[in-house]
Amino acid sequence: QLQNKILILTICAAGIGGTFQYGYNISIINAPASYIQTFMNTTWLERTGVPLESNVILLLWSFTVSAYPLGGLTGAVVAGPMAIMLGRKMSLLLNNVFVIIAATLSGFSRMAKSFEMIMLSRFFTGMNAGVSMNIQPMYLAESAPKKLRGAVALTSASFTALGLVLGQVVGLRELLGGEESWPFLLASNVVPALIQLTALPWFPESPRYLLIDCGDKESCISALRKLRGTSDLSAELEEMLAEQAAVKGQRAKNPWELFRNRALRWQLVSIIVLSSAMQLCGNDSMYFYAAYVFQEAGIPQDKIPYVVIGTGSCELITSVTCNMIIDYAGRRPLLLGGYIFMAGWAIVFMVALSQQTQISWMPYLSMACIFAYILSFGIGPAGVTGVLPTEVFDQMSRPAAYMICGSLLWFNLFLVGTAFPFIVKSLAHFCYIPFLVVCVCTALYVWFFLPETKGKSFLEISEEFRKRNFKTKTRGGFYKGPEEIKTTAL
Repeated sequence: QLQNKILILTICAAGIGGTFQYGYNISIINAPASYIQTFMNTTWLERTGVPLESNVILLLWSFTVSAYPLGGLTGAVVAGPMAIMLGRKMSLLLNNVFVIIAATLSGFSRMAKSFEMIMLSRFFTGMNAGVSMNIQPMYLAESAPKKLRGAVALTSASFTALGLVLGQVVGLRELLGGEESWPFLLASNVVPALIQLTALPWFPESPRYLLIDCGDKESCISALRKLRGTSDLSAELEEMLAEQAAVKGQRAKNPWELFRNRALRWQLVSIIVLSSAMQLCGNDSMYFYAAYVFQEAGIPQDKIPYVVIGTGSCELITSVTCNMIIDYAGRRPLLLGGYIFMAGWAIVFMVALSQQTQISWMPYLSMACIFAYILSFGIGPAGVTGVLPTEVFDQMSRPAAYMICGSLLWFNLFLVGTAFPFIVKSLAHFCYIPFLVVCVCTALYVWFFLPETKGKSFLEISEEFRKRNFKTKTRGGFYKGPEEIKTTAL
């Protein structure tokens, strides 16, 4: 009982300063957008005596917004070396330095009359999110018992959704979303960072990291005892020692080594497809449409922020539900179901948008589609995608795999954010066609190529992928000729 509490507290301590920050910082920037743009114009006017043109203000604002995914991409790249050199727990703790710098910059930006400080602050906030999105699922999945591994690693998605909702709530005009208080809203991300700095040091490092990377068996057993209590550790320790023996003499791999390694081909293709699909499926773009659709449905302008909180709550409810069922339902059904439902709702949404002005009840159908799309995303793709790199890669390849995953995630977030307004302009009501194609293709990939990882040890999963990566070699005598020729050539 006590050990279950320790595992739950470890999850909370890692999550509050981890992926929670990703969701929180994505949503807090929306509420003060108009105030920050006014601040940019006023500041420039004071400096030069000339006001900024509206298109220049828009350009500066887009720089401010795109600094976040750019920082995220940088964070994803440094996360791998940090996880290897400092360990999972220490990386999460040090990661809070980026948020403290960011909060200081944004908190004092109005006082210093510098909008450049906000841009820089968004970059550091992105770096923090980039590191935590990679290291938190790795730390939790390596610390969890096999039967709970999916559920524990999936809490990363629940904390992202929780951050998203809390960011929307704190950004309300009545709280910190007003004209006077926006610097405090942008600096409020320092609170979760301070909570993590206080709480996480009390919990153990990843036992797998201690044994396999550091070769410290005593510390590994001590960490396992803290996490599992008095229960028999021999089977779990034996499994870890077998994994240690399998990677003996190897060093941690670099991302480019994964591309060259045939034994990791299908694992790499799987995480590239799923990480890209997570951002290219159009879930974040639903938030872009939310305010417009709610307005068309007759919801008063001043009440829309409250309804938008409902969309974030949808993602939170489904990620928590997914958390409860992942180790029963498995990874494949949740991914498959999520993408198939999203494809279906995308079609309905486009039809509803095209008939918005013709049929009186169509805005309500569009509204239902927004909620249904976000629910479908939350039930599978939102959480399962982050769990898979931990499960399908061994200890030496895992940090590099997360670097690739994270880089793709942030690059695609930037790509969708930049391209979506142009897609809307050119395709109008049918702007969801590219996202529909992504959802269908991803569902087909999961159906045909992705094996189930539920309830399997890391070695069993590696063995299953090994068979796929080298299946041509199992055909009798197929490789003998070329091998002989190769040897003669040498």
